[in-house]
Amino acid sequence: MASTELILREKLAVQRTVMANQTTLLSFVRTALYFLVAGLSIHNLLGLPEQFWAAWIFYMGSAILLVFGIINFFIQKRKIAESKKHIGNVAWKH
Repeated sequence: MASTELILREKLAVQRTVMANQTTLLSFVRTALYFLVAGLSIHNLLGLPEQFWAAWIFYMGSAILLVFGIINFFIQKRKIAESKKHIGNVAWKH
């Protein structure tokens, strides 16, 4: 196998990892939106004063998920960028 094939495979693997990181971020955003909608539904449909705390639990869960997802995305993005430095650094044994 030529070294260019290995470099191409490594670049494609990094690209798959980048796309997986983006997909994970979108999953966090989607879940946060579900929690937000659940909180809005409880707040608007029930409208009971004693149910107010339940809606706020969903609101806070939504915010926490969104923040955690964004932080996770940037942490993983930095790790991926650091791993790109090593593409093509292979010691060949003949």
